[in-house]
Amino acid sequence: MDRVTAMRVFADVASSGSFSASAERLEMSRAMVTRYVAEMEQWLGARLLQRTTRRVTLTDAGEQALRRCLQMLALVAEVEDEVAPADGGLRGQLRLTSSMSFGHAHLAAALAEFLAQHPQLKIDLNVGDAALNLVEARIDLAIRISSEPDPALIARPLAVCDSVLVASPAYLAAAGTPQTPAELAGHRCLGHSNVGRSSWRFLRGEQTDTVNVATRFTANDATVLLHAALADGGISLQPSYLANTLLQDGRLQQVLPEWQPPAMTIYALYPSRRHLSPAVRALLDFLVVRFATLRW
Repeated sequence: MDRVTAMRVFADVASSGSFSASAERLEMSRAMVTRYVAEMEQWLGARLLQRTTRRVTLTDAGEQALRRCLQMLALVAEVEDEVAPADGGLRGQLRLTSSMSFGHAHLAAALAEFLAQHPQLKIDLNVGDAALNLVEARIDLAIRISSEPDPALIARPLAVCDSVLVASPAYLAAAGTPQTPAELAGHRCLGHSNVGRSSWRFLRGEQTDTVNVATRFTANDATVLLHAALADGGISLQPSYLANTLLQDGRLQQVLPEWQPPAMTIYALYPSRRHLSPAVRALLDFLVVRFATLRW
């Protein structure tokens, strides 16, 4: 059997922890995934994966093999890039991760446009805010919104992400509209589990104010909190890329417009410049240009 493919399958199963999940992602049968892993174990003469009814984990031999497989797969990718078609067309598959809210609001459309320009390329997008080891998860590019990106990764800024405080007109009519940040403490506030859950900071010129707010409803996704605000659930701190359309059509109202939450940055993160493929470089350049001209 093709040992390069076997290494790719083994690395994917090690990342996903599931033969079925890898079969779906790699677009092959579960039996074929099992066969490739068995081929790897026979080739190396060691058990690489520990199977249980709930999870697949690496043995000690599997951890050593995975490190070497990832190095060899990176080398294979370099060779493939060097002998790419003379027409310069991009090919292969890119694996990305982003938050669900940004993936839904802007990234999906951007990736669809990029793929239309490069018909030989495939993209697999993993949405979620969970921290991933990009090397182990075989992620080529992570799109994250942060004020302090992971210093262990290479970070390329794509755009500024402003935030805005919003609530539905019905909620404000019933509960009143706060006039100062301090008054937020008396309101129902919707908190993001990973971003300022119950401590909100605001700027006005040279002034800074931090308020501890009551968050009876929290979630790890901004879109969930946006829908809670639309359902008169309280006041939410939202990225402008989600809230602006709803503010324009009146379904949401801005709260404390004179006070600005600190801006964050939308970054593209990747493990190393050394193994950056032409496809990843092309996508990075495309996203920089697209988001520079996009009105959030």
